[in-house]
Amino acid sequence: MTISKEANSQTGVQPLPRARRGRTERITADRARRIALYCQRLDGSTRPSAGGEGAVETIEGLGYVQIDTIAVVHRAHEHTLWSRQSDYDPRMLHQLLTEERRVFEYWTHAASYVPMTDYSYYVRRMRALASGGRTRDWMKENRRTVAQVRKRIREEGPLMASNFEDKASRRGSWWGWKPAKRALECLFDTGELMIGERHNFQRVYDLTERVLPDGVDTAPPRPAEQARWAVSRALRNLGVATVADMRSWHGDRQMLTAAAADLVGSGEVTTVSVQGWESEGYALTQALEATHRRSRRKPALHILSPFDNLVIRRGQLERLFGFEYTIECYTPAAKRRYGYFCLPLLWGQRFVGRLDAKAERKERVLALKKLVFEPELADWDELLRALAAKLKQFARFNGCDEIRVEAVLPRKMTSPLKRALR
Repeated sequence: MTISKEANSQTGVQPLPRARRGRTERITADRARRIALYCQRLDGSTRPSAGGEGAVETIEGLGYVQIDTIAVVHRAHEHTLWSRQSDYDPRMLHQLLTEERRVFEYWTHAASYVPMTDYSYYVRRMRALASGGRTRDWMKENRRTVAQVRKRIREEGPLMASNFEDKASRRGSWWGWKPAKRALECLFDTGELMIGERHNFQRVYDLTERVLPDGVDTAPPRPAEQARWAVSRALRNLGVATVADMRSWHGDRQMLTAAAADLVGSGEVTTVSVQGWESEGYALTQALEATHRRSRRKPALHILSPFDNLVIRRGQLERLFGFEYTIECYTPAAKRRYGYFCLPLLWGQRFVGRLDAKAERKERVLALKKLVFEPELADWDELLRALAAKLKQFARFNGCDEIRVEAVLPRKMTSPLKRALR
């Protein structure tokens, strides 16, 4: 497999059509939501290919899928892909990572699966970590540990952190669990190691030269090109964004502003003024054209992960959808309002509820521990039909044959939901 910047065309997808240059378009908040859902592949207009090809299309389209360890239902990365591809199976992602090498693990705003077509755009960060700052300082101070970890992997092949544990005696030894684990992470952060696979969800580290496919471009792009990529990536992910919103992809506001202006000049990006926003933003011209008219499709219902790309940036979520959301697994149980791991419910263009669910895998039961609908809902019959159908699909995805309803607010909707599920 050969991957280059030319094949990637800066974003890993086909070039966009060009509109009138320098134009500012005024759009409603409703239009901004439509653009966000279009770019997030949640409006029904983008149909992924079947199988693993569909999964890689989603990752390449979104730019990344966040990895998370919590497994009360399928983990975040699996859940996010399933939300956009009904036939998604976790084996697809495993194959893309370990066999086809079309995705790799690295840091975005968090640990994520990233399209291999974007590898070169992460090299600058790897080199920066290797050349300065805390990572470089720790590696210099612990050079013996780093050298031993590097040597073992080169000689023994792929290893996990647990392979370095000194079970006989940790006390007083330089070869303890924590130094070796940190050395592995530093070598991963700086690009010397990659994650070749995961075993029981534990990272398996190997030399980058043994994991990276032949032909992948490893030369970091020029700063201006990196900034253009960051703007395009941010807009493909967020839909409509200000320069401040884009800084997760690139820290330099001045360079982002210049790159956005350059893309506006080329017609690939349009400056937008969103009703109710204090600052002007940007949107991909192609996304504006694709959402010019309202869709006539029936609104789709999505059960989203708390770490879904649409949900994870809480400030933008509230600004676009008026939905205030906080994950409560890190909150003391007595202070939780919605539950340990509540999942946002998106119906069409609005968030209509929060579901705290748990897949009780031994019993093959999906427990709806707490379902809280948003206030002022009126079209209950249509919503409950859509929710019941999606809950059945979600139960199957999580290996469950039965759905158990435990608590619903408002309580009067408990019986109608149970009837819809039957």
